[in-house]
Amino acid sequence: MKKRWNISLWAGFAIALVAGASYIPVFANYPETRDVPWVNYLLFAIAGVLLAVGLKRAYAQPDRYRGKISGPILSGLSLLLAGLFVVFVLYFSKQLPVSANALKIGQPAPSFTLASADGRQVSLADLLKGRRGAVLIFYRGYW
Repeated sequence: MKKRWNISLWAGFAIALVAGASYIPVFANYPETRDVPWVNYLLFAIAGVLLAVGLKRAYAQPDRYRGKISGPILSGLSLLLAGLFVVFVLYFSKQLPVSANALKIGQPAPSFTLASADGRQVSLADLLKGRRGAVLIFYRGYW
C-alpha cells in the first residue's frame, strides 16, 4: 500500500509561516491587531492543531501516512518560529529607545496649533488664556 501525503503537517507549517511573516506587512497597519496581534496568535494556534493532528497520523498510522521524520522537524521549526514571534512582540518591541527630543515631566510644551475634532484651529496659547494650565495627553502611535 502506497503511503499518503500527510497534508496536515504541511498545512500547519505553511500557516505558521504565514502567521510569522504577516504581522509587519499586514496586521501592524490596523489598530485592532497592532498592539495585541491576536490574529497571529490565532494562526499559530491553528497551525499547532494541524501539526498535532499530522503528528498523530504519522505515528498512529505509519503504514498509511508519511511524516515520521518530517513531522517533528516541521513541528519544531513552527514552534521555534512561534516562540521567536512572541519574544519579539512582547519583549523586543518594548525595548525601543526613547526619543532624545521628547518632553520631560514638568517641562513646558512648545507652542503649537492643531485642528480640533470639529476642524477649527486651536493653539496652546488659546487654551491657556485665562487658565493656569492645560493637560496634554500623548498617545503612542504608529505612522
